[in-house]
Amino acid sequence: MQIKEFVAPLFVCSLLLAAGCSTGGGAAAVSTTSTSTTTTMTTTTTAATTIANLQPYADTTGTVATYTGAGVIDLNNHFFLPLGTNGRTCASCHQLNQGMSISAAATQALFTSTAGRDPLFAAVDGANCPTAADGDSAARSLLLSKGLIRVGVTLPSTAEFKLTVTHDPYGCAITTSATGQQTVSIYRRPLPSTGLPYASAVMWDTRETAQLLTMASTCAQNLTTDLTQQMIDAVSGHAQGNTTPTTAQITETLTLMQGFYTAQATDTAAGSLSANGATGGPANFAALLYYPGINDAFGGDPTGAPFNPAAMTLFNSWRNSTNAAQASINRGQGVFNNSPMQITNVRGINDNAALGSPANLRGTCTTCHDAPNVGSHSLPLVMDTGTTRIATSETDPGILAGTARLTASDLPVYQITGCKDATGKAVTYTTTDPGKGLFTGLCADINRVKVPSLRGLAARAPFFHNGSVDNMPQLVNFYNARFQMNLSQAQQTDLVNFLNAL
Repeated sequence: MQIKEFVAPLFVCSLLLAAGCSTGGGAAAVSTTSTSTTTTMTTTTTAATTIANLQPYADTTGTVATYTGAGVIDLNNHFFLPLGTNGRTCASCHQLNQGMSISAAATQALFTSTAGRDPLFAAVDGANCPTAADGDSAARSLLLSKGLIRVGVTLPSTAEFKLTVTHDPYGCAITTSATGQQTVSIYRRPLPSTGLPYASAVMWDTRETAQLLTMASTCAQNLTTDLTQQMIDAVSGHAQGNTTPTTAQITETLTLMQGFYTAQATDTAAGSLSANGATGGPANFAALLYYPGINDAFGGDPTGAPFNPAAMTLFNSWRNSTNAAQASINRGQGVFNNSPMQITNVRGINDNAALGSPANLRGTCTTCHDAPNVGSHSLPLVMDTGTTRIATSETDPGILAGTARLTASDLPVYQITGCKDATGKAVTYTTTDPGKGLFTGLCADINRVKVPSLRGLAARAPFFHNGSVDNMPQLVNFYNARFQMNLSQAQQTDLVNFLNAL
């Protein structure tokens, strides 16, 4: 899924009805009358009010689909209905055909087909600044080019650091209240609202994870508590709601959301991703064994089981496949599990005293993406790989090699001072997104965000929380350079094919 991907207008229009992108799902009757000299015929067509389980949607490498334990997806569920004042629904940013997030390509097509009038483009956060005029595409460049939603986070008055803006391309980077509190604009991709029972934190910066998802005995209850608050905040903010959703509306919506499991279903060349013994696809995704800390890379599995770097096993049976595409996907899975990388200068790992603060940790992709066949981290580990860093302010060769592979948007740049490193030396951070540190106010959390699930990737480009890579080859190129993986071109191609099959 690249930014220049073509999405047919007819497909987009059908999606608006199917996924409630404009005003929510629901029945709509259309009557047509044909009259002749001898007879009058009236036919009424009623739009579908459900979507079939595992309904496939085309993406650039095959099809993506969503499994639901309910059997069908009810478009009269409040997930697809507006609960605020601007017409938005949950589905506005969590589309079935876009991996339960949004893609830049489909967003561009939606803007064209609706002349920018779809509620997704509400200025409150669908524009670069909330003062944007309706229909102004230039004022929505970040959403259209990268699928970025503006998020305003208020820095705590107790913050350990001072934050200033050094580059403000849109004029709304920081607003200051009468009491002196700063609200900072950052721009992030919507996380996919699917596979939620496998989540170890809610939101990129974990700010909605009031109840921790770290113990099997409380995980389900705490997840519901966290998602309840997230929904209330989303209705108030994104949907500009004046009233809090009712308990019944919340229960109905969260029951649906927690039953969604989205994954790539077919690959154009490899065929069904659950064929010939493979266990890809959304139905198998819904049946995974998971508990908080499963296969934790740093010894946190509550059963005491050691970390197994072969965390991805979906395509083991394709090892000797005569289908070239299936064999490539299997080899790419091996690259993901086994190819060594040098993990250096990653805040959250290399500076983590609980892990021994290793200056250089030899790992693989599964060191961070350790949840088996999910690809998230099975405990709430937030980290900074350098995707929000500014090259002119960096000296680390690994970070510089990585940032050279990014195509980041023109975002506000913030300078953070008042922090110290582990040796007590003053350190300054220059970043486009302070991450978790923005809402905790802690120096230790600056630039750090969570590890997301990797399932359904092909349908929801761009990637990273700031959309700084446009497609899968660029994503692999970033990791190859950032962590000195030294992959051959053939290995990179195999890894791309594997990630597209998730």
